[in-house]
Amino acid sequence: MVKYDFDRDWRFQLGDLPGGIWHAGLDDSDWRSVDLPHDWSIELERDPANVSGSDGGWFPTGVGWYQKRLSIPDDWHGNNVLIEFEGVHTNAEVWLDEHFLGRHPYGYTPFHYDLTPYLDGDHVVRVLVDNARQPNSRWYTGSGIYRHVWLWVGEPLHVDLRGVSITTPEETSVRVQTCVVNDADVAREITLRSRVGEQTLDERVTIPARGRLEVSQELHMDEPKLWSPDAPNLYALETELRVGDEIVDAVTTPFGIRSIAFDDGTGFRLNREPFVLRGGCVHHDHGPLGAASHDRAEERKVELLKANGFNAVRCAHNPPAPAFLDACDRLGMLVIDEAFDCWRNGKNLCDYHVSFDDWWRRDLDSMLLRDRNHPCVIMWSIGNEPVERGRPEGAQIARMLADHVRSVDPTRPVTAGINGGHGEWPWQQLDDLFAALDVCGYNYRADEYRAHPDRVVYGSESVAGEAFEHWTSVRELDHVIGDFVWTALDYLGESGIGRTHHDGDHAPFLAAFPWHIANCGDLDLCGFKRPQSYYRDVLWQRGEPLFIVVHSPGPEPTVTYWGWPDVSPSWTWPGYEGELFRVDVYSACERVELLLNGESLGIKVADRFIATFDVAYEPGTLQAVGSKPTAECQLGTVGEPARIRLTPDRDAVRGDDLCFVTVEVVDGEGLLYPNADHTITFTVDGNGELAAVGNGDPDSTEPYRGTRRSAHKGRCLAVLRSNAERGEIRLRAEADGLVGGETAVGVA
Repeated sequence: MVKYDFDRDWRFQLGDLPGGIWHAGLDDSDWRSVDLPHDWSIELERDPANVSGSDGGWFPTGVGWYQKRLSIPDDWHGNNVLIEFEGVHTNAEVWLDEHFLGRHPYGYTPFHYDLTPYLDGDHVVRVLVDNARQPNSRWYTGSGIYRHVWLWVGEPLHVDLRGVSITTPEETSVRVQTCVVNDADVAREITLRSRVGEQTLDERVTIPARGRLEVSQELHMDEPKLWSPDAPNLYALETELRVGDEIVDAVTTPFGIRSIAFDDGTGFRLNREPFVLRGGCVHHDHGPLGAASHDRAEERKVELLKANGFNAVRCAHNPPAPAFLDACDRLGMLVIDEAFDCWRNGKNLCDYHVSFDDWWRRDLDSMLLRDRNHPCVIMWSIGNEPVERGRPEGAQIARMLADHVRSVDPTRPVTAGINGGHGEWPWQQLDDLFAALDVCGYNYRADEYRAHPDRVVYGSESVAGEAFEHWTSVRELDHVIGDFVWTALDYLGESGIGRTHHDGDHAPFLAAFPWHIANCGDLDLCGFKRPQSYYRDVLWQRGEPLFIVVHSPGPEPTVTYWGWPDVSPSWTWPGYEGELFRVDVYSACERVELLLNGESLGIKVADRFIATFDVAYEPGTLQAVGSKPTAECQLGTVGEPARIRLTPDRDAVRGDDLCFVTVEVVDGEGLLYPNADHTITFTVDGNGELAAVGNGDPDSTEPYRGTRRSAHKGRCLAVLRSNAERGEIRLRAEADGLVGGETAVGVA
């Protein structure tokens, strides 16, 4: 079947319609025109009265309506036509004209409908999105048709959607299972051709009338290039259905050849070699863009993670967008693909538990069938911290879900992220649930790693403050295969779980408005590197072995469990001359000497990869010198803020695409001024628009849509979106007291 983009020229209306139901003559002339992906929540004002609450970052939710005209070309008549939604949050209802096609509650799994019986001329596709039932999540979800929509068009004789399954049980063999559908009233004899490069295999079969047939084939590959994060080699399977000499359907399926194995004695092996998972948990939002799943935003997320040392991602706590997995395949990132945050018992009034019994099987199948050909996916996760986990019911549900996963795809292990103990119930009470899994994910329980060396275990969630304990276990224990920090990249919602504060140790778990960001990512909401990421570099012994950070002045704050001390890589503190500052040196060296303006302040041994000094502030150069290995790094006092520097992540984009522009306030020498908080105004000309602005400030009240944004610790982000016309997009940034900055991005 041929895939057509159906993202453009939708009409959108926020709020209930008169009568609350579609009718054929609905006038949408005063509705907004939007292109998909679209998230309306990120466009609106946060407010402490919004029912999404601190879990949802105080963003508005509500009900939205979409509609789009569909004109059927003459050459489509007699063909099958499907409409596929990659993701709608949430409780989607879909009509074609006045024909009700169906309802899909879950916001994270794809779904499709057959339009063929109703097509004749011009039509209207109509979608209700009901995200008013709150609270329905523990994080920011976004609202709307936030992933792509496609039309699939093909002959009555065609390869079923998701009908190609590829496995590589041996490095030289590619096993293919193809589901062929015949919607015609007569049986058809066909040739099924499967081709990878020069390897071709033909199979002659007869497809019964109004039936389907599963066809198995196996191709031999001579000296294939294996897929891995360091060498993400991909192949393409070309599938053709032939009737005589005519090709009636053709499908291309990317895949990679790799082997995975999990064993308590040898840990995780990729392509027969030991492999340690340097992992991070990641939510589905894209910071300033909200939940809108633009392909470039998904790709950039993977680029950021790889650039900062991660080789594996746990998708928390739902299936990701297809474009994210495509990027993981292409760039080289291992993935734990996760289905649910809860099962039969809910964590919020309106979360997935209200649909679990009716929908778990369909939603699992959607994830498994969509994602099974991705070489990046190494485990299927059936859930995260389910409420039932410490009771017999939890083990029963885990076995039910795990057995179903294995029946669909037996080539990957089943896992889940499980927490508990610490007074809730004995950790041993989870043994029956863990017995249902192939690989056991422990959330925040490094203290339990040694208790079961017969299990294959990984830290499915950990906090940056316990990175040393978790990583030491990974290095020392063969059955502990990796660690996944919560989180690799910051996210909207779960407001302030990673904050520092002065409210004492018993402050509320979530912060009050205007906090709307979790503030626990190694990278901040815009993808800028935070101090804990530099610590992780040292811990993982990648890059430079030394890094200096300075604690902010004032009383020592309380750091939440998911937080990191209030530190920054800055030696620019005007007005604090002579005051004592605590300085941490993240160090992989045996000894560290700290010098200020060339004068030694002492030599220390790093404890848990951190050496700490007390230093009276004076402007100049703070230098750390390490031995075994020999290394050095320094912080210098920077000059007054002078100008704005704009750095696009790409010089040119193609078609309808995004460009992420880093905005920095720098001094006369071009050094980042770390205390800058100037309000910056943006102007865009040419072939594009300003799609979003943002910074890493967790309690800012500034909107993510608009033309103004304050710098936070000297930086903010502007996201440009091209309009698919050739030319260029020109961005100018201005602020009082600074020389403005300009940049241009080509549109090819």
